[in-house]
Amino acid sequence: MAVLLPAVLACCMLHSLTLRAQEQFIAPSAKLLTSFPFKMLTGGIIIVTATLDDHADSLNFVLDTGSGGISLDSATVDYLKLKRTPSARTIRGIAGVRTVEFTYNHSLHLPGLTSDSLDFHINDYDLLSSVYGIRIDGIMGYSFLRRYIVAVDYDKMMLNIFTPGSYNYPRNGYFLHPIFSNLPMQRLDVKDAKTVSSRYYLDTGAGLCMLFSQNFMDDSAWLNKKRKLYPTQAEGLGGKKNMSLTVIKEVKLGPYRFKKVPVYVFDDEYNVTSYPVLAGLIGNDIMRRFNVVLNYPDQLIYIKPNTHYNDVFDYSYTGLGMYVIDGSVHVIDIITGSPADKAGFQKNDIIVGVGNNLSNDIQAYKNLLQITNTRVTVVVLRQGKLVQLRMNIKSILRGR
Repeated sequence: MAVLLPAVLACCMLHSLTLRAQEQFIAPSAKLLTSFPFKMLTGGIIIVTATLDDHADSLNFVLDTGSGGISLDSATVDYLKLKRTPSARTIRGIAGVRTVEFTYNHSLHLPGLTSDSLDFHINDYDLLSSVYGIRIDGIMGYSFLRRYIVAVDYDKMMLNIFTPGSYNYPRNGYFLHPIFSNLPMQRLDVKDAKTVSSRYYLDTGAGLCMLFSQNFMDDSAWLNKKRKLYPTQAEGLGGKKNMSLTVIKEVKLGPYRFKKVPVYVFDDEYNVTSYPVLAGLIGNDIMRRFNVVLNYPDQLIYIKPNTHYNDVFDYSYTGLGMYVIDGSVHVIDIITGSPADKAGFQKNDIIVGVGNNLSNDIQAYKNLLQITNTRVTVVVLRQGKLVQLRMNIKSILRGR
């Protein structure tokens, strides 16, 4: 009997644990609040249309996991005559640090959903509007995302917003378990000369695959020394930032591997990537290849490969900086020695057409200039005269 007693006790203990498990409280089921379409720009940037308070004007917001709050463009604030309140709070971006004002206690109206009591910080998004060719009125970040479960369906180009609660995730995907502060920080492996595992901001507002700080690159020494680095620029908070563009061997996110990934490297003088805690950021040109569930309340992100999973990466290199100014597409930046420089582009050229496309649509022009190893004809207006330029679009895959 003494020999059997421990086994009996064990059975009782197991039975007791089972009973307790059966009595655990579970969260109520997440309920669908609304579904509506979104627009996607180059690099996977998500644009959501909404209105503010009782104003009838439609506003364009970027859905951005890389934003620690929610914001409005300064010109939009002035147009809507919203009250500004000074603050001592600062925000950091790739090209600067600035003190921001706030406008408090507003309601954001999305199709089928109103989100109340939102405090917007105020920023200047004129540069982003010029880059994308549409008015950027604000950015929807943590202050909005923390309230809901947001499912992004890139196949159907739909956003589905749910109440927090028990969510029925689709099968055959993968749970990311990022560390959350205001921004999700996800661990992944990158491989070139060697494999390095680090954490990165998960940033749906970044229209690129990955961005690395130069300090991380120098300290880890994982980039193949034969890789060629192409000089380029990117835009962000504070203005433009000089960067380098190259290709790495592999990026591994959970069980998913991407080969020959184009990446950016920059001197992070404002430490926006929080090195050495983080090595950089993951942009939406990777994340758009999954249908994504952003469950901030449960601090989970779920990804499932979609029909874009095997889309070809953008390996094009032109060295041409185009911006929409007063309704026309202007050439503003030309990297010395780049294909654009060799083709004869000049600052303040106005692009009239790319190939047979005369749409004056900067998004269409950018897409046409992503076709590598081709020779494209670009017609520009220069000092009142039409000039025809021929440019060879380079592939950075050959930069070794």
